[in-house]
Amino acid sequence: MNFSEVFKQSNQLCKVSPDGKYLATCVQYRLVVRDFNSLQIVHLYTCLDQVMHMEWSSDSLFILCAMYKRGLVQVWSLEQPDWHCKIDEGSIGLVSSRWSPDGRHVLNTTEFNLRVTVWSLCTKAVSYIKYPKACQKGVDFTADGRYMALAERRECKDYISVFVCDDWHLLRHFESETQDLAGLEWSPNCCVLAVWDNCLEYKILLYSLDGRLLSSYSAYEWSLGIKSVTWSPSSQFLAVGSYDEKVRILNHITWKKITEFEHPTTIINTKAVVFKEVEKRPVVGSEDLSIHQLTVDNSLFSTQSKYEITQLPAQVPVIKPDPDRANPKIGISALAFSADNRFLATKNDNMPQSLWVWDMLRLSLLAVLEQTAPVRCFVWDPHRPRLALCTGNTKVYLWSPAGCVSVNVPVEGSFQVQSLFWHCSGSSLVLLSKEHICLCYVEAEEEK
Repeated sequence: MNFSEVFKQSNQLCKVSPDGKYLATCVQYRLVVRDFNSLQIVHLYTCLDQVMHMEWSSDSLFILCAMYKRGLVQVWSLEQPDWHCKIDEGSIGLVSSRWSPDGRHVLNTTEFNLRVTVWSLCTKAVSYIKYPKACQKGVDFTADGRYMALAERRECKDYISVFVCDDWHLLRHFESETQDLAGLEWSPNCCVLAVWDNCLEYKILLYSLDGRLLSSYSAYEWSLGIKSVTWSPSSQFLAVGSYDEKVRILNHITWKKITEFEHPTTIINTKAVVFKEVEKRPVVGSEDLSIHQLTVDNSLFSTQSKYEITQLPAQVPVIKPDPDRANPKIGISALAFSADNRFLATKNDNMPQSLWVWDMLRLSLLAVLEQTAPVRCFVWDPHRPRLALCTGNTKVYLWSPAGCVSVNVPVEGSFQVQSLFWHCSGSSLVLLSKEHICLCYVEAEEEK
């Protein structure tokens, strides 16, 4: 593994262009675009205020920068650096901004979710969509970019509108059988729309493109329900994470549950491997304490760690949630399938230091990674069954079917990894600390 030098960023705003050629970062009110391979600055733009959101267009030709406090959006062009666009929502305010799939329209949601405004960069035309619902995930586009589903709230009822993205005409409008819709998401094959209720009502609904209700699933009643939902890349599985610390897998043929994954406090499954991170602080002698090392080399005092395989049965550390506080730290908050559909990674909030990996062929637990600190972020390699994670310390961790590895980030000063994501090629990782970024170049595993 090799690491790049460190660069500044603000608000965790760092994105790789969809074609993988550029790396864009925001530093206060400046937008810096670098060549991803050389890391040389190719464009530098100055925005009117501190950027709160930044996003690439799908063709990597434009970058959107939103300044929510001022109700402003600025769009910059990579092909024509002198051209720029400013969208001012005025007194009505702005709470979110995003690209349409064609990269030529900007969708702005105003304050209090009064409407969604669609701005065309080509014709300068403006369209308005009323009654958008303020929820966890109220807008989603199909993978092919043809359709948009929008959650709406009218007369105390939930509705869903499906728009054609070419000209933004309404294709379907139907009432959703939810009490208080919390989110919606298209399947990767663009055929099915999953819609789920808020945490007080366990209900997930599957709709076709024309608004027909294909199926409805509820695991239990009178308790906190769904916390996270994700599709497998093949659209064959829908994983539903719940507050009862279980993941239920629905199949794409009958939309019935085929299995459920529990997260027990004691692991007795002999086919599962428990990897435990063990820290070791280096012993420093007086002859090692040179002035140069004290000021430049932080690796002298960095805590090294490695994984050890725990004998079964193994106890998983559990944190008891506070019942008097809102949003209790319990249940499955994060789910992610590997690109080949073979593995599913899950995180249970009241077991924050553990990451669970499930084998989707055998529908069984494959591995548990027990960290010394709570898992902050985990993400799969876009091409290989390889999982990267971080825990807010100076290390990055990788898991694959071959095993686990812990790698210290050897940069000057203290670089605490708060989040990370893969480059689209899978050849490198972008690591983000509170105010800096660093690139980690990952060697491809040898073909067997």
